[in-house]
Amino acid sequence: MKTILTQLIDDFHERKLPALLNREKESPYIPGKANVIIGMRRTGKTFFCYQQMHNLLMAGTKMNTIFYLNFEDDRLLTFKVEDFQTILDVYYGKFPDNRDTTCHFFFDEIQRIDQWEIFIRRLLDTENVRVHLTGSSSKLLSSEIATSLRGRSLSIEMFPYSFQEFLNAAEIFQKPPTQFGAKTASKLRKAATDYLETGGFPEVQNLETALRIEVLQGYIDSVLLKDIIERHKVSNVTILKYLVRHLMHASGSKFSVNKFYNTMKSMSVKCTKNSLYKYLDHLTDAYLFYRVPIHTRSEKSRMLNPAKIYTVDTGLLNAMTYRNSANNGPLLENLVFMQLRRKGCEVEYVQPKAGGETDFFVRHKVSGKIDLIQVCWDMADQQTFDREMKGLQNAMQEFSIKEGTIITWDEETTMDGNIQILPVWKWLLL
Repeated sequence: MKTILTQLIDDFHERKLPALLNREKESPYIPGKANVIIGMRRTGKTFFCYQQMHNLLMAGTKMNTIFYLNFEDDRLLTFKVEDFQTILDVYYGKFPDNRDTTCHFFFDEIQRIDQWEIFIRRLLDTENVRVHLTGSSSKLLSSEIATSLRGRSLSIEMFPYSFQEFLNAAEIFQKPPTQFGAKTASKLRKAATDYLETGGFPEVQNLETALRIEVLQGYIDSVLLKDIIERHKVSNVTILKYLVRHLMHASGSKFSVNKFYNTMKSMSVKCTKNSLYKYLDHLTDAYLFYRVPIHTRSEKSRMLNPAKIYTVDTGLLNAMTYRNSANNGPLLENLVFMQLRRKGCEVEYVQPKAGGETDFFVRHKVSGKIDLIQVCWDMADQQTFDREMKGLQNAMQEFSIKEGTIITWDEETTMDGNIQILPVWKWLLL
């Protein structure tokens, strides 16, 4: 293992960092804490690490004080927990003077190694290092970090490109426009159409449609195999794939394990409810899907009412399902939800006592501000729009919230009762 690690260190220091698109995320430093970059595979976690390395070099940090290791490198397939010490032995053996300066260690997909957290805790306690970790499982955010790093971490969640990052990558607008004249609005409408279809995964931005779909479908296969089947030793692969397909087609809808179980039972597909609950946990742990609970103070009510399910990226939805214009509403709703998650908001849905439903009860973590947001593709279908409006008005009245927002595809106006209607291509840039 020493020979392999020596080779990996030399390889890293010899090669140039790749060209980068700066992400909107920041990586603040808190002494004694590891920065943990988490998110679904292929969202750009590794390139975000490269971005941090680039920033360090631009600030005058020496290259040999930076070390990157990807634990999914095939040369590290036999790596075990006892080999972690070998990393320090090899690195400081090559650069002994670095013990007197701050070093920067980047460990990619570290969750592949059992008991990794024990080494990281010791590293933070005994060495003069800043540690950056990446992983494709939310276990890095919840149980493993909470119990093992014991408050010694700062989590940074990575998502596919935001709309602004999409615009940057396409070289349309490098900064959010401040004026929305006819020319700017026209460019943003076209860009929003492409963004809704293509999604935000960095690798697929410039691919032709057929190849993009193939690559995105490969992402799903990779998540299922590496983050779920292999890691959790899932044996009933058939039911897992049925579940993924169902959730993709029902993205933005309420999901009931009981109903899905009964559907599988009627099709003579064997499974248990406990397995379905576990598989759903695994899929959300891998950041493929997100659960949105009902807004209520009653824990019992929260448990009895099904959560709504959203997918990490609209491009994935388009690659995995057949869609037509009738499906645009749920697709737009998914797009809005993911933007709220990027902003770090806590999101629930509302079923007002007076009737109807509001898509998003949004609580901003820092300011504590509450927003009610409804998503409606357009205002052309009066019956549909009236239903959406009624659900929002009832929620505003029930929770004494003075303002509400309806996000549409391409309409903007202000309604009576402090309800603002915004086109999504503008709202995404606010």
